[in-house]
Amino acid sequence: MSVATGGASLSHAQEAAPAPLAAPRGIMALPLLAPFQVRSFRFQYPADLLTSWGFEMENVILGWYILVATGSVVWLTAFASIQYLGTLLAPVIGMAGDRVGHRQVLCAMRVCYALLAATLMTFGLSGRLSPTPVFVVAACSGLIRSSDLAMRNALVAETMPIDRFTAAMGASRTTSDSARIVGSLAGAGLFALLGLGFAYAAITVFYLCGFLLTLRVGGRRQRMVRATDTSLWRDLLEGLNYVWDTPGSLAAMWLAFLVNLTAFPLTSGLLPFVAREIYHINQTGLGSLVACFATGALLGSIVVSLGNRLVRPARMMIIAALVWYAMLAVFVWMPGPLSGGTMLVLAGFAQSLSMVPMAVMLLHSAGPRFRGRVMGVRMFAIYGLPLGLLPAGALINGMGFVPTISLYCLIGVLATLAIARRWRAHLWPLLAPANNH
Repeated sequence: MSVATGGASLSHAQEAAPAPLAAPRGIMALPLLAPFQVRSFRFQYPADLLTSWGFEMENVILGWYILVATGSVVWLTAFASIQYLGTLLAPVIGMAGDRVGHRQVLCAMRVCYALLAATLMTFGLSGRLSPTPVFVVAACSGLIRSSDLAMRNALVAETMPIDRFTAAMGASRTTSDSARIVGSLAGAGLFALLGLGFAYAAITVFYLCGFLLTLRVGGRRQRMVRATDTSLWRDLLEGLNYVWDTPGSLAAMWLAFLVNLTAFPLTSGLLPFVAREIYHINQTGLGSLVACFATGALLGSIVVSLGNRLVRPARMMIIAALVWYAMLAVFVWMPGPLSGGTMLVLAGFAQSLSMVPMAVMLLHSAGPRFRGRVMGVRMFAIYGLPLGLLPAGALINGMGFVPTISLYCLIGVLATLAIARRWRAHLWPLLAPANNH
C-alpha cells in the first residue's frame, strides 16, 4: 500500500519510523546510553565526534592565525563569516539527502573536508601559508560544512526508534559540544607546540577516520518513490512550503535565524578578539574560553537526553533562548577570563537547552518525507551568523565591545519575546504538537 502526496508516493513500510526495540536493560537503560543499542548509532557517534574535533581545531587555529596575521577584528569577522557561505546551499544539500540518501551525502562531504585540510597542511608544512589561501580554503569548506549538522541529525532520525529519538538527539549533540572542549584545547596546544602544518596533519586524519566510520552507518533508506518525475527545485519549494505552512516550524526557523544573528557571533567568531584584546591571553587561553562555552553546552545536551520524553520542546526552546541572552549580556561585563569563563559555561548550557529541543521539534514534525529538506532550511537560518558578524566588527571599532554585544543581546531578547507572542498558540500550550514528541 502506498500513500501519494504532491506528486510523490512513499510505501507504508518506508514511511513508518523504525520500530521500537526491546526495552534496554542494565546500564543501557540510562536514557543517554539507550541509543547505543542501535548498531548504526554506534558507528555514527564516533564518526560525528571525530569530524567535530576537526571542525573545532580548525576554528581555533585559523581564527587565531587570521587575527595575529592581520591584526584586525574586521578581518576576523570577515573570515568567520565566509565559513558560512554554504548556508545558502543548505536546503539544496538537504534535498539531495532526501533523494540519494543522507549517509551518501554525508560521506561525500567528509571526504571534501579531508582534502581541504590536507591542502592547508601542505601550505603550512611548506612555509608558504598566508591569509589568502586560508580565506580560499575556508570559503570552499564553508560551502558544505554548514550542512553537516543537518545531515547527521537527519541520519539519526532515519535510523533511531521513535522511543529513543530525543535521547539520541541529545547524545548526538554531545559530539559537537564535547569536541569544542577537546578540539579547541587540542587545536590550540598543537598549534602552539608544533605549528600549523602538523596540527593540520592531525585534523586531516580525524576527517578521514570520520569518513570511514560514516561508511558503516546504516538504516532503511528513506527515499521517496515518485509517481512523476519532479525537479530538484520543486522538491526544494515543497520543503519551503511545508515550513511556511507549519506554524511551530516557522517559529523555530525565525528563532534559529535570530540567535545566529545576535547570539552566536560572540562565541562563533569574536572569542579570539576577546582573548587577545580584552583579556590579553594567548591561543591557549582562547582554547580555554571556547572549552568553557562547550562544557556548558555539553551539560545542557546531557540534561536534554536524560529528560528524554519529559522535555517540552517548544517551551524549553523559548525560555532557554531568553536565559542564553541574559548570560551573554552578563559575560561582556566580566573583568577577567575566570569570571568570563564561568558565564560562558552558563551561556553554553542555556544554548543547548534551546537548540536541541528545536531540532527535536523540527525533525519529529517533518517525518521521513521532509526530514532532509526541513533540516536544510534550518541550516539556511545560519546565514544570520555572517549577517551578524560583519557589522559587529565595524561596530566594535566604532562604539566598543561591551556596547555592541549588549545591543545585540537586547535585540535578541525583544525579538524572542515577539516570536513567542506571535506564535503563542502553537508554542506554549502543553498539548500543542510542538510540545509533544
